[in-house]
Amino acid sequence: MSWILRVKEKFQAAHFLKDYNGKCERIHGHTFIVEVHVKVEKLNKTGIGIDFIEIKNTLNKILPDHELLNEIYDFNPSAENLAKHFFQELKKIYPIKKVIVWESEEACAEYFED
Repeated sequence: MSWILRVKEKFQAAHFLKDYNGKCERIHGHTFIVEVHVKVEKLNKTGIGIDFIEIKNTLNKILPDHELLNEIYDFNPSAENLAKHFFQELKKIYPIKKVIVWESEEACAEYFED
């Protein structure tokens, strides 16, 4: 028996895409939504796998709110690269199944390890 816990948080940031030919090569911003999927296989006596508040607090510690992403990361801050980065950071603490980074309501990137 197992459960997938899902938590979403928002952050606002600016970025630009290096080596990209199009309008996204210029600095612009997004209200990003990060969706985290954590797998749990047992519940505590309260019936909780991992407290949502705990996951949200941990996630908020790594989200770069109101930053220029190109200044804080040594990788091109695409949605794909951000999803991988957040996954790797959260994997140190939780049994993460996947991380989804939404740049808009219509566009997102999922990262998971096979």
